[in-house]
Amino acid sequence: MITTVLIWLPIAAALVVWLLPLSRYATGSLAVLVSLVEVGIWIEQAARFDFSRTGLQFEQRHSWISDLHVSYHVGVYGFSLWLVGLTVVSMAAAVGYGFWVGRDRSRAYFGLMLLLTGATVGVFVAQDLLLFYAFFEAMLIPLYVLIGVWGGAGRLGATIKLLIYTMAGSLLMLAALIAYGLHAGTFDLVDGPTSFSRWIFLGFMFAFAIKAPLFPFHGWLPEAYREAPPEVTAVLSGVIAKAGLYGMLRIAIAKFPEPTSYYRTLILALAAAALVYGSVLAFRSADFRGVVAYSSMAQSGLIALGLFSGTSLGFDGAVLQMVAHGLVSMSLFLLAGTIERRTTTGRFAVLGGMAKGRPALATLLMVTGIISLAVPGSAAFAGEFLILAGAFQRAWWWAAIGAGGIVLAAMYMLRVISAVLHEARGSVVHDEALDLRPGEIALLVPLVGALLFLSAWPAGITHHSFAGDQPSHAVSSQFK
Repeated sequence: MITTVLIWLPIAAALVVWLLPLSRYATGSLAVLVSLVEVGIWIEQAARFDFSRTGLQFEQRHSWISDLHVSYHVGVYGFSLWLVGLTVVSMAAAVGYGFWVGRDRSRAYFGLMLLLTGATVGVFVAQDLLLFYAFFEAMLIPLYVLIGVWGGAGRLGATIKLLIYTMAGSLLMLAALIAYGLHAGTFDLVDGPTSFSRWIFLGFMFAFAIKAPLFPFHGWLPEAYREAPPEVTAVLSGVIAKAGLYGMLRIAIAKFPEPTSYYRTLILALAAAALVYGSVLAFRSADFRGVVAYSSMAQSGLIALGLFSGTSLGFDGAVLQMVAHGLVSMSLFLLAGTIERRTTTGRFAVLGGMAKGRPALATLLMVTGIISLAVPGSAAFAGEFLILAGAFQRAWWWAAIGAGGIVLAAMYMLRVISAVLHEARGSVVHDEALDLRPGEIALLVPLVGALLFLSAWPAGITHHSFAGDQPSHAVSSQFK
């Protein structure tokens, strides 16, 4: 029941927000309250989760379309539990940011944010392919509207490009899941058999590679990340991209072991290309959002490298890095939003010197940036080290490419810190530009605090993601 509540509580709240003529303050307050309740429910679920046993927990199954053997089947595994937690924490911060800045058309805005919360949780807990697809598509609807209505000057082009890319992936995934379901006689992800069809595997992978995104399926990323409101961009990078990576793990790798082995080298090559290419573009980017956007593509490549290494270390590192990077990306994009509100821009050429007189901003950006640098002792370091170790077990050259990408990541993150905080004061930075206000600090400190907690105890995720299973030995059987 608790899993179902996590999905449908924010969706029900969205309907309430849309239907009742609430004031802007009441609407925002209700959305924040529901988001915080979601976090509380997830904490209760995590506290009750039995990490000592394998298999699905907090499971619910009800027949949906009996003729096709389609069911409402939800539940969580160890690794999906952490991704649900990332979702509810990140969405609470994003909703809080929207409330703080006072988004106009508040009923429409907060309703869409709550719908996005429920749909995204649904993606991470769905155990039926058709149900997964329904949530996967429902997740995109509020994103289109949030970017198209509340985005920047180029929002229309960004929305159209995002729509074209995601619709192409969605149609291929729909064809793939229908083919799998009809051949297997069921759409259930737990009871359904594994498949040897390489074409069906590619249909799923195409959709997931667009969502992640991986090179060369990232064409929608630059405009969407720059034109969306900061909190929506944060969710896109921190949470929505993880849905594609989760799909690779839960569906592509788990249900198609033979095609995964057959295409392993190709996918590892695409992952490595995304890591290196994204890192180079991030280093060359002229603005704050551009750096974080392209770094997100690079991190998706690194995580995919861990997933398709096919090793226990790679799997554990990938899950840890999904959560760690999600929190880093949320924090950085929200910080970018606070800087843009004070200076009207994120361009490095006109920024600089913002550390002086702004201790809260400087501290939070420095801490988040240092963790993103993957310095030893940070959560990012633990995740990246495990991924590289897993890649090395597959072949040394994959680890070498991964290490090169991580070096580039250090370079572009140091550039961000220097350009925003420590270089000569730019033309748009004035003494009257305030430090972070209490409301902004209240949104960012929990995200950074979670990163510091993961840095102190990364084993909280790596030792509790697969509940004792060895995915490298039997990646499909771990989900039984």
